[in-house]
Amino acid sequence: MQNYVVSLESPISRGFRCQKAADSLDIDVEKKSKHHLSVNVDLKTDWNIGIIVGSSGSGKTTLAKKMFGQDCFKEIIDLSKPIIEQFPKDWSYDECAKALSGMGLTSVPCWIRPAYTLSNGQRARAEAALQLAREKENDDEIIIIDEWTSVVDRTVAKAMSHCVQKYARKSKKKIILAACHFDIIEWLNPDWIIDCNKQEYLDRRSMVGTFERTDRLRLDIKEVTRKTWKYFSKYHYLSERLPSGKIYTFGLFNGKDQIGFQCFAAYIIGNQHTFFSNRTVIHPDYAGIGLGIHLINETSKEMIKRGFKVKAKFSSTPIYISMKKQKHWKCTGIKKMIKKDKTKHSRKNTIRHKQTTYHFDFVWKP
Repeated sequence: MQNYVVSLESPISRGFRCQKAADSLDIDVEKKSKHHLSVNVDLKTDWNIGIIVGSSGSGKTTLAKKMFGQDCFKEIIDLSKPIIEQFPKDWSYDECAKALSGMGLTSVPCWIRPAYTLSNGQRARAEAALQLAREKENDDEIIIIDEWTSVVDRTVAKAMSHCVQKYARKSKKKIILAACHFDIIEWLNPDWIIDCNKQEYLDRRSMVGTFERTDRLRLDIKEVTRKTWKYFSKYHYLSERLPSGKIYTFGLFNGKDQIGFQCFAAYIIGNQHTFFSNRTVIHPDYAGIGLGIHLINETSKEMIKRGFKVKAKFSSTPIYISMKKQKHWKCTGIKKMIKKDKTKHSRKNTIRHKQTTYHFDFVWKP
């Protein structure tokens, strides 16, 4: 255990109004202008996630600088450039994609737009991924991120926190987050906590593996019109158009805000009894905590209740791996086909490549 001491003192104004305000509540100005923080911390025992938490002015940032140096916080994102172009030049595309996806920023359109177009939540994930990459390049042992989730919706904050702890443990990183909100602690499941409000250090290493989160997100699924697709199409990797013919569309809601979209379409000509799951989109702010597969499963159950058969066909390997883990989805086949892409309207310019598709049936009884 090592002891860290921080003493903060703000200048005292002797102006008439300041003195009048202090006198109105009989405030001891000298005492209120000073803040003393002392805490014993164990950083030698193995860990991956730590959090320094406390209200504004409690000494979080100053304590982190005391522990890790004055320049431990770095602003490294260029808002004018796409985030994927800001990773180290020697990184491969797959390394960049893995870092962004690991932080829950899974929407490719978000990767290729200028960073200033991203929402607060998307930008925070992007900055975290970029900082992890830069720290790796510089061989820094500990990554420190200030103001974690300070400017995002609290549901988004929990999703982000779950993603960062999952990434840290999977990649064997050491990440410290400085935050003013306590509601993310369960979602982080940190190895240790420094509570600046109480001036306490809590070692949680022994309980991390068995900890069960009690906080639950309260989300609703409702049938929606196809018009809501326009808010989610830009995040989908396929066509911006919905399938033609008979379709059913559902939305995932956080309160009044729709944060997800799911469609079922009757692909088979002449068969209006079998519907295929497709166009599943979760808003990037809420990605990384399994909401997509949850939306697919729950809406598939609803379609079964209505008397339909539900199938799915994917070309995405990550989705295939996720679906294989679901007890109600049965893989019925893996097919490889030659896909033709014509760059121009002529046979001469036709490009042929193999595409693998994964086929599933939804097996569930009400």
